[in-house]
Amino acid sequence: MRAVNVHAVADERGGDPGWTLVDAGWALEESRELLGQALRALGSDLREVRRFLVTHSHRDHYTQAVTVRREFGAEVLIGAGERVNLERVIDPDHAESQNSVPRLRRAGAAELAAAMERAGRDHVRDMNGWLLPDGYLEDRSKVVVGESRTLEVIETPGHTRGHVVFADEANDLLFAGDHVLPRITPSIGLEPVPTASPLSAFLASLQLVRERPDAALLPAHGPVGRRVHERVDELLAHHGARLDASLAAVREGRHTPYLVAQALPWTRRNHALADLDRWNAMLAILETQHHLEVLVERGALTRTEQEGVLHYSLA
Repeated sequence: MRAVNVHAVADERGGDPGWTLVDAGWALEESRELLGQALRALGSDLREVRRFLVTHSHRDHYTQAVTVRREFGAEVLIGAGERVNLERVIDPDHAESQNSVPRLRRAGAAELAAAMERAGRDHVRDMNGWLLPDGYLEDRSKVVVGESRTLEVIETPGHTRGHVVFADEANDLLFAGDHVLPRITPSIGLEPVPTASPLSAFLASLQLVRERPDAALLPAHGPVGRRVHERVDELLAHHGARLDASLAAVREGRHTPYLVAQALPWTRRNHALADLDRWNAMLAILETQHHLEVLVERGALTRTEQEGVLHYSLA
């Protein structure tokens, strides 16, 4: 993905202009300049940003909010479920490779785990933008923007444990973050403190959004213009097909997440796992494991652990 969408919502108070921004972007010099340019195109600048409502704690959504706060004092708010992730990521003793390496080993991808571990030893963490927010937003709480607009906070765990979306029912809008994207499905459970079954949570969160009133989709990546229900139906169908394909791979004798991932096509261009770079191969293998875990929950597979590696078989 080449860009993050930052949605600007007019937040005038007592006649004073201002903005609430949904998501913020990555704390990079180029990103900072582009955000400033966009606000200047609206006849404003970063000094008039009152607050950021951040959908989740990934760096491409969160860190620029912290750097703008440092310079201009904007308030930074995020879902309450992200507290544990943020507290872990700002820990100076935390290394990003600690997130992926043990999981890859359990998934049967020992060589990739070793490569990620070696890369992690040489990686210097960029801590710019990693500070705690000003506050946490509870599920179903209301955020008043300006003098007439209200956004409802809705927890949608899956992409991360504390991901939230913001519903503006009066204006037929859903600020969807990475939960509902128009062209791709988001990575699942990529966070420093993982949950037991993030794909199960993601599917339930999609169903939750599907049961709410339909709305215009305002995603954090990709173009606007789609409707939420239509896209949610496509995402549910996609994951249904991936579950079927994962089950078929186990039926053929592939018994670890790594081996199952080798049998599946990846990206919209249907690449083989071996064609992916190290980072995306890691995402693919861990997502495969999440699909296998859902199949265990549904009674189609059983799981055992042998010498630290997860093995799946038909129930």
